[in-house]
Amino acid sequence: MVDRRTLLAASLALAAPRAMAQTPAPDGPLRLVVPYAPGGASDLAARLVAEQLGPRLGQTVVVENKPGASGRLAARHLKHAPAHVAQNALLLANPAIMVVAPLVFKDNGYEPERDFQPVAQASEYEFGLAVSNSVPAKDLAQLLEWLRTHPDQANVGVPAAGSLPHFFALMVGEKAQAKVQVVGYGGSAPLLNDLIGGQVPVAFDTLDTVLQQHQAGKLRLLATSGAQRSVFVKDVPTCQEAGLDLVAAGWNAFFAPAAMPADKAARLGAAIADVMKDAAMQRRFMDARLVPSVGDATAMAAMLQRYRAQWAPVVQASGYRP
Repeated sequence: MVDRRTLLAASLALAAPRAMAQTPAPDGPLRLVVPYAPGGASDLAARLVAEQLGPRLGQTVVVENKPGASGRLAARHLKHAPAHVAQNALLLANPAIMVVAPLVFKDNGYEPERDFQPVAQASEYEFGLAVSNSVPAKDLAQLLEWLRTHPDQANVGVPAAGSLPHFFALMVGEKAQAKVQVVGYGGSAPLLNDLIGGQVPVAFDTLDTVLQQHQAGKLRLLATSGAQRSVFVKDVPTCQEAGLDLVAAGWNAFFAPAAMPADKAARLGAAIADVMKDAAMQRRFMDARLVPSVGDATAMAAMLQRYRAQWAPVVQASGYRP
């Protein structure tokens, strides 16, 4: 006769495979797609998150840089990717890709609200206005005068055409009553190289990109774009303090392709939020001159609406066309 202990052991043995099968197995490497070249704020934020996200998910997380078309190439790539690829990838995007591009490109190649779903926020940042050491201007007022009197040299570099820094540059030209020529680069690293080398005299980019070189004396930071002076460089005035009525900031946030199941996107969002809540991770972001932020899909959706309301009139009034 089979006793109860034998029956219990047999039933547990049969149940074990079913229990294991109910535990989601890793889908292979999760790709964090960065739409710019290595070395900029987006790339750094993605790499910091990837380092801690993998252990939390129990799978490999890799950062893939896919620059081109001012960040739009990566978004198009994920939109058209096969389902098995799109369902295991996140796009680290910013306002240029998710807010500005649909306003200025007639054939954008993707619709942010239709083709992507917000997952989690990673960081916030402000912008810096910097000049090459070859430019004589020591403050913003002097720069505006220099732009007016040197129209043949009034080139302003930005990390990507059609980005928020692009429109900052157009606004500066308007304030200075100077016709500036905006030069779009394929990321922050090449822009910084040309600014330091003097190939471009003026640049707008994320503050973290220009701050270290400013502190090393390789370029001069004349103003920042926040409502208050940055905690990272308190001796540099804001644009408003320096006479330019402009306040703006940006963000880096993760988006999933529409093909990704909503429950998986939510699981990834919760894991990223846990990473960003970690005190050690927040210190690493601050050490990298990035302001860490925690935002779930609901908060991100509201933030996107605010940014669209803020920037749509600015972009449309600029008359900018690629």
